[in-house]
Amino acid sequence: MDIATVVGLISGFIFIIWGIFISGEIGSFIDIPSILIVLGGTLASTLISYPIKSFLGTSKVVKNAFLQKEISPDNVIVEIIQLANVARKEGLLSLEEFGEKVDDEFLKKGIMLIVDGTDPELVRNILETELVFLEERHTEGQSIFETMGSFAPAYGMLGTLIGLINMLQKLDDPSNIGPSMSVALVTTFYGSFFANVVFLPMANKLKIRSKREILVKELMVEGLLSIQAGENPRIIEEKLKTFVPPELRDDYKSQLESEEA
Repeated sequence: MDIATVVGLISGFIFIIWGIFISGEIGSFIDIPSILIVLGGTLASTLISYPIKSFLGTSKVVKNAFLQKEISPDNVIVEIIQLANVARKEGLLSLEEFGEKVDDEFLKKGIMLIVDGTDPELVRNILETELVFLEERHTEGQSIFETMGSFAPAYGMLGTLIGLINMLQKLDDPSNIGPSMSVALVTTFYGSFFANVVFLPMANKLKIRSKREILVKELMVEGLLSIQAGENPRIIEEKLKTFVPPELRDDYKSQLESEEA
């Protein structure tokens, strides 16, 4: 569970509702037609913009934002160094047994390619091609939420125009002008709210997670190719730790030392 996503989403709702309570009445901001216009219109336009399969897959994308467990670069480096030591002592074929126990499918695939004696350049091409398509799939999920974030304010304005038109039809009754104007503006509120509290932050979270995952996969590629080239585990360690921010390298070193112990 990603605590930051949950806390951020809940706190966004709480602070806005709190502000409404302080300055007015929450009932003035509850309007079902406005919600229908903003959410219904946003979903409809998004469905028009993307294939039905991509649209229906949004639930999986949302799940990734909340539940996906990120792979630590530190853990991957430790695993790669272990692989390098095994390969150095027992040969590349000995990695097959180790590879069968690996949970990450991408790393497992790379290990098996090496064990099968695949040409290093071909190994790189296969793994990097998989990375390209992985990034494209991630980008599509991000763009869906970015699209929803752009449509929501537009439908908020559309709902406001609808409310103003309804208000102008009742100008002969001054008592209806205030409530009608309030309802018209509430739709703009919903459009801005859903865009800036839900859709766009979700797109940003998915984008950051995608970049981190791609970084870890690139680390795996470099590590595996270094092992296949027969490089010294210490050299591989120095090469891979450049993927880790300087402030986190002490944590990585202590983890590696504990594994060796």
